[in-house]
Formats: sequence, C-alpha cells, structure tokens
Amino acid sequence: MRRLAPRGRTVRPLLIAGLLTSGYTWAQAPRNPPSPPPFKVLRAEEDYRYLRAPDAPRAPLDGMKYLPLTREGTVFLSLGGDVRQRVEFYRHPDWAETPTANTAWLQRYMLHGDLWLWDRARVFLQLKSGWTLWRYGGPGPLDEDRLDVHQAFVEIRPWEHADEGLQVRLGRQELQFGSARLVSAREGPNVRLAFDGVRTRLRAHRWDVSAFAAWPVATEPGVFDDGPVRTRGFWGLYAVHPLPVLPGANMDLYYLGTSNELARYAQGEGREQRHSFGTRWWGTSGSWDYNLEAVLQVGRFSGAPLLAWTVASDTGFTLQNLPLSPRLGLMADIASGDRDAGDPSLQTFNPLFPRGSYFGEIGILGPYNFMDLHPVLRLHPTRTLVLTAEWTGFWRQSVADGLYGPSGVLVRPPNGSNSRWVGHQVNFTATWDIGRYVRLYTTASRFFTGTFLRGTGPARNVDFLQAEVALRF
Repeated sequence: MRRLAPRGRTVRPLLIAGLLTSGYTWAQAPRNPPSPPPFKVLRAEEDYRYLRAPDAPRAPLDGMKYLPLTREGTVFLSLGGDVRQRVEFYRHPDWAETPTANTAWLQRYMLHGDLWLWDRARVFLQLKSGWTLWRYGGPGPLDEDRLDVHQAFVEIRPWEHADEGLQVRLGRQELQFGSARLVSAREGPNVRLAFDGVRTRLRAHRWDVSAFAAWPVATEPGVFDDGPVRTRGFWGLYAVHPLPVLPGANMDLYYLGTSNELARYAQGEGREQRHSFGTRWWGTSGSWDYNLEAVLQVGRFSGAPLLAWTVASDTGFTLQNLPLSPRLGLMADIASGDRDAGDPSLQTFNPLFPRGSYFGEIGILGPYNFMDLHPVLRLHPTRTLVLTAEWTGFWRQSVADGLYGPSGVLVRPPNGSNSRWVGHQVNFTATWDIGRYVRLYTTASRFFTGTFLRGTGPARNVDFLQAEVALRF
C-alpha cells in the first residue's frame, strides 16, 4: 500500500510543528509550480485532502491547510480565516437632507477550523467578529456582531466516489444556491448570514441535488447571543444538471418554502407562507455567457391568497482578442409588486434571503416591486485587475406598491404616486487581487432620484464611496 506520509513520521504532538514543516519548501519549489485552487466564498466548501499527495500544488501558507493527526494523514485539521477592513462614505443616505454625510469603518474577522475524520466525517467551526465605528446614529442591524459562532456543524459522508457522493450536514451553516438571487451568505454587509438546520447533498449521474430545512440566525450585537429566528422557517430542494443539448449549458430546478410570522409589506403586516418554484438556465458558449432565471411564488399572506413572480437575465459577450478583453453585458430584471393595497390578496415578490448588495455596494434598494435595465462594461487591464462601469435604471413594477430596502424593509410607501420612474445609478468599481491572499476593492456610485422619489418625500441624490482590503488565508 502506498504511504501518504513520509516513512517513519509519527503523529505530530503540536500543531505548530505542522505549520513549520508541512509541505512547502522554497528551495525545492519548481520554477512554474501548478497553482492551488482559489479560496471559495463559502469557506466550508474548500477541500484540502489533495495536499496528502507529495507533489500537490502548494502555496506559502498551505502548512495550516493540512495538519495530519495520524500516520496515514486521513485524520487532519485545516485552519483558515478572513479579515476585511472597509471604509464607506455616504452623502445624503436615504435621500434625506440629514445627515448630510455618513462615514463608517467596518471591520470583519472570521476564523475557522475544519477537522476531517477518515474521509467519512468532518467537524467545522467558524467564529466571527464584526465591528463598526463612526456610523452616524450607531451601527446598523447588519453592521456589528462582537463575537459569535457563525458556523458549527457536523458532516457525515457515508458514500463518496470520485466526483459523486452523499453528504449530510447538521448544525449552523451557510447556504447559498445558484447566483445568490434568493439564497445567499450575504457577503456584502459586514455580518454574513447563517442558518441552523440540516442539509443533505447528493451528487450522482451529473446531478447535484440539495434538500434542507433550517431557520435563519439572527444577528445580535453582543457576545455569543445569536440564535435561530423561530418565527421564520425555511426549507427546500435545489437541483443542478448540465444541459447536453446546448454546449456549456446548465439548468437549475428548485423549490423553496418559507414561513414568516411577522411579514411586512406596504399593504400591512401578517403571517406569510410562501412557496417559490424556479428555474435557472446558465452557461457559456464561445464568447457568450448567459444567466436566465424565472420564479413563481404562491401561498398566503394574512389569510389571503398570494401570487408573485420574477424574471431576471444577465447576458454578456467578451471580446477576447481586443486589448483589456472587454466584456459587454446587459442585465434586465423585473419583480412583481402589489396591485391594490385595499385588496387582501398580495402580489409583492419576496426575494427571501438575497445578497445584501443586490444592486451594488451602495445598498439603497432591494429586489421587490421593481424593473431595472443594467448595462455593464468590464475590463481586464491585467490578469488580476478588473475594472467595471455600470448604469442602472429603476422603475416600480406596480404603482400601488412602494420601494423596499435590501432587507425587505419598506423605505418609501407609494403615497398615491402614479410615477414608475424611481431613478438611476452609475457605479464604477476596481478589484485587484494581490497574490493569493489579498484583495483590494474600491467603488464609487451616485444615485440620481427620479419622479417617484421627488414627488413623495426627501429626494436628494445619493453619493457613495467605498474602499476595502480583504485578507483570506
């Protein structure tokens, strides 16, 4: 039998010894070594078992990614973390006269340990700490969580072969599916989103199918005070499969169910149970890329029928032979709004648990009762630097419904206005990856108010600047 650890090596009594001696030798590194896989947005999805092989691609800090605890290396510990420092500036947030300006320094710290047990089980623990300074009026609801358990789950793998297998995960965990339109780990805000519950994942015959039942975890600002929101249930089934009839194409099919004892819309408050049936078609073909999604929602709100829907698209063409490899893209989205506040039935689409920065880091509007048109130009001056310029126009889908923020809070009631035009936004971003571990990001945005905002309340244009540095290891 082939030995995976050097002959004669015993169990390491100290993890620090593993950090100093495991795997990356500068003097012996080849001139052009293969690159290790990139870090993932969901850190619990990273798998460092490949580091058992002596010739596996290694990066300078990979000593902490594979710390064998047995001679064979089948029991090992993987350590990692994320540090993000962000400064953001608003002028006239919420379109209001005061505060004229609002500056905040947002800090995020996350550390995790991943214990693998003989390829059949693992235990994952992740701690988080989020802090915010200088914010006018104090931290927002997703700005601060001083110290808490972000993820803590046990995963059983009763069957695994090549790229197929079965996983059962129980405990606190992140969920994210598809393009994160409806289920996201909420990377944009300072505090990410987790769920308490169970998830099973089956990968077989080119199908990737997940079934889950969970409660979202509330973000509380103190120390170890986060807990599940028992008034909100979440369950579903999500399947992904290639489409052989189209080159490079894939299809998602899903059902997502949710209940909320305290749902709020422009129409009023009440108990909601909503069932979302959706599909997504996405992939690449030559220089083209596409992402098309449609969702139908049915259920009941305050005892009355509920019927809502959305259609979203993101299509782009990359001119690979031109300097800077420009990608020209166009996004177009629409989500239903309530047609009549006096009618007990509800038509407002609910995006469930979307990414917090749905329309950019400026984070003014959420994907409720809206139509948008969103052309994008993306440039690649270097392999690690990406520049983006965007314009987005916003309309209300229904004039009887209002505007909602990213978290679903009503930020502007309809107030009898018949105008659909909300406003438009310009956005410029730059993302620069410095090596494997550091990313710099900056964005500048301006939101120009339209006739609906100007006719129903405060309507100052909003300016937004943001700069951040993120370290991932």
